[in-house]
Amino acid sequence: MYLKAGGTLMLAMIFGQATATATDASHATTPQRMPDSYAQAAKLIDLGHGRDLNLRCSGSGPQTVMLEAGAVADSSTWFKVQPLLAAHARVCAYDRAGFGFSSEGPLPRSLDADVSDLHALIQRAGLTTPLVMVGHSLGSNIVRQYASRYPADVSAMVLLDPPAQDIGRFAPGWQKDEDTLSVQRFAFLRRCEAAAEKHELPSTDKELSRCLGEADPLASAKLNAVNLALMSKPAYWRTVLSVLQNNVEVFKQPVSKQEAHGSTPLIVLSAANTYADALPRDRKGLEEARAHTQAQIVATSSRGTLVHVPDTSHDIQIDQPDAVAKAVMQALGMEQHTPK
Repeated sequence: MYLKAGGTLMLAMIFGQATATATDASHATTPQRMPDSYAQAAKLIDLGHGRDLNLRCSGSGPQTVMLEAGAVADSSTWFKVQPLLAAHARVCAYDRAGFGFSSEGPLPRSLDADVSDLHALIQRAGLTTPLVMVGHSLGSNIVRQYASRYPADVSAMVLLDPPAQDIGRFAPGWQKDEDTLSVQRFAFLRRCEAAAEKHELPSTDKELSRCLGEADPLASAKLNAVNLALMSKPAYWRTVLSVLQNNVEVFKQPVSKQEAHGSTPLIVLSAANTYADALPRDRKGLEEARAHTQAQIVATSSRGTLVHVPDTSHDIQIDQPDAVAKAVMQALGMEQHTPK
């Protein structure tokens, strides 16, 4: 549904009509570039069955923070946030199955599959629980489902701009167009997958050249080359297609009335400009859907809080990393005072 933040950017047409774009002002004030350490795996954690997940941990302390990326992003999306947190706690990010340096996982790539992988990763890596879990976009759905399934593993949650659910109720015109575009989008992704199977990516073909998009301006030539190679593999396209197909069902549904997180501290960061590029006819409905969704999520915890973050696109972790770090530090303090 949204652009990947970190690694090579994919074209907006792949991920939807109301894509988020990073604000120029934020990049002007924080001209950080992605370290070349992201050009190689950090620590491959064996999940068994011939599968590994790439885990990047830094910092130290009694508390551990786990960072969960958005739909088709990998651990590099946290390159600004992770160093800020590592000065105060142990902080880890990872590549989900099929992305970055992690092995491909069994299909479909559903929330259940991602939650199961995350649980296995935490156990196999010996991470200290309970964790403060931070999720961006689709990652917020994964974190919430993980907390529902393994509540003892989660001491607090920070959710970055959880996407609107049940959009058709608020923006029926957008949903109708999105259903039509999804057919075209998935057909395009299958062409990219077929090209990757034939080792035809990158391609000089006008249409296939759009599979890999443009180089990430925040990354070096070396890192962009590595990302290009990773995205040229068939496993990557199988994963992307499965994730986005599953997203259609995830986001058509409202937040479950059964979802409840007790007194677990929960902070939702809401971005100011998520729908800045939406058609004027759709924007009001999209904003209403997102506001309704985020209010429902906040209400799942007796210690839920909504924080509006100005001057940011959907990619808050890129545009306003300090705001994310502040929220996580607040969550770290709150979880210490959570009744046992």
